[in-house]
Amino acid sequence: MSPIALPRTGPAPALRGRIGAGFSPVPHRYHVYLSAGCPRSARVAEALARLGLADSVAATVLGTDPDAPGHTALRLAYEAAGHHYDGTPAVPALCDTWSGRVVSNHAPDILDGLRFLAAHPAFRAAR
Repeated sequence: MSPIALPRTGPAPALRGRIGAGFSPVPHRYHVYLSAGCPRSARVAEALARLGLADSVAATVLGTDPDAPGHTALRLAYEAAGHHYDGTPAVPALCDTWSGRVVSNHAPDILDGLRFLAAHPAFRAAR
């Protein structure tokens, strides 16, 4: 007997994983998806630059075309993060390129993760 899929009755849950808690602090492992004109995305982009992580954490600014490769990659990362994720992919989103999953789409957690990475010896040595 196959399981019955129940429809979602509320908004898709926020993804709130943390670097250092299941996600290792390794240079070039993470990718951030941002959106032009989004204040939270602007804060994340500024943090990448100020913390000196622009060469160690890849970033993609998504345009308005939902069929563009960046949108497709982000959708796949959301689907990998949550079985049958049916919410709208939100940005900013911090993704783990090793597992292909979204780590977090909660801007304060992403900023905390970036600060953690910037302070980690592996990232200081990579600069």
